Amino acid sequence: MGDGEWQGLDFLPEDSATRMVWAGLLPRRGSPPIWDAVARTTRGGVEEWLLVEAKANIEELRSSCRASPQGGRSMIERALDRVNRELGVPHDRDWLTRHYQLCNRVAVLHALKEQGVAAPLLFIHFVGDRGGPGRTCPGTAAEWAEALTAQNAHVGLPAGHPLDDRIRRLFLEVAPR
Repeated sequence: MGDGEWQGLDFLPEDSATRMVWAGLLPRRGSPPIWDAVARTTRGGVEEWLLVEAKANIEELRSSCRASPQGGRSMIERALDRVNRELGVPHDRDWLTRHYQLCNRVAVLHALKEQGVAAPLLFIHFVGDRGGPGRTCPGTAAEWAEALTAQNAHVGLPAGHPLDDRIRRLFLEVAPR
């Protein structure tokens, strides 16, 4: 792929049944999830895809679905509602606003698991980035905690949900310049 970012499930072979299933879950228009990195690894003799999402500041945690009702929003809602039910998320949680990016990444992970594709999801949170104006860049892992706790409360993923063992967080210190 070069230096570009992978979109959706483009990292899977073109004839993959999983790609076809995924294409039927979401509208064809709009932006698919864009990964900061994707790697093919082997762990315990099992080939898997490592999906990476990286954040340098708290503002990057916030996002909302921009699909219009005419542009496939209802299709996205149905797909996310199904994932919510299967993961035990309370029915009053809104996965389309405030933390939509996290929610659609979890939906991808869920679809991969349903199709038998091994894939952990790694969230990298950079610590000590200088950012820029209007950016809140945590200086320690503990400083990320408040924002991540709020994100988790909004999303409502229960402890021990079926994807819990596939989601990891890494707090990576940025080297000073």
